[in-house]
Amino acid sequence: IPFAGMISAMIEAFHYKIHNVKVVLPNLPSAFNKLKIVQISDIHAGSFASTLPIEKAVQIIIEQNADIIFFTGDLVNSRTNEIIPFMETLSKIKAPMGVFSILGNHDYGNYSKWKNKKDRIRNLQQIIDAHEQLGWKLLMDEHIALKKEDSEIALIGVENWGARMRHPKYGNLKRACMGTEKYPVKILLSHDPSHWDIQVITQYKDIDLTLSGHTHGFQCGVEIPGFQWSPAQYVYKHWAGLYTEGQQQLYVNRGLGFLGFPGRIGILPEITVMELSNA
Repeated sequence: IPFAGMISAMIEAFHYKIHNVKVVLPNLPSAFNKLKIVQISDIHAGSFASTLPIEKAVQIIIEQNADIIFFTGDLVNSRTNEIIPFMETLSKIKAPMGVFSILGNHDYGNYSKWKNKKDRIRNLQQIIDAHEQLGWKLLMDEHIALKKEDSEIALIGVENWGARMRHPKYGNLKRACMGTEKYPVKILLSHDPSHWDIQVITQYKDIDLTLSGHTHGFQCGVEIPGFQWSPAQYVYKHWAGLYTEGQQQLYVNRGLGFLGFPGRIGILPEITVMELSNA
């Protein structure tokens, strides 16, 4: 029975599930109404022994015909060479309004042993370069204007910022938000959802929507209509799905890849398809 359970969990690691989500933002300009977003997160390329699962996931992503695509961090487990076999496949991810990305806590190489600090810094630069080579616009404590017709909204991206001790606070949200006051809607990409708990909803109440990943839903749990449980909830207040606090919203993606245990039990790998609406 345990053996059968482990085999089933390993198979589930590649059963990509589309989560369709509608997010209402009252101040959203009409030009952006029904904007279709695909969010992916936590690829953890070093965990895959073959390119086939990633090829399958990329095909599903392409089939969604999104207006814009967001990747919310953890491209690798620790080292840049993990992503090399997947570059050609991942570079097929494209959207009319672009593909935008941020770094996750694993992208900094902090969980690997290096001969010296320079090697770790070099590895980080190679990760940054990989995003560019994929055709993804990496946002590092900065924002850009998303434009449709005569309207604009702000897309903000920060480096990793985690509330837990082992997850460094690299992100500078104050710097990233400078100059965004004029935009009617602000969307934030921040890898760790604890950032939303500690800083976003307490100090940046004009950020309408935050997109995160990081938790993987602990790759284990139960999700059935009307009931959701995972060990993740004992560590992260917000760990999977859509959450609301006042006028602010957070969506936590369950992750595309896996880390540690090469499987998933009940919490399937996720491709989020999100529609923005003003009503």
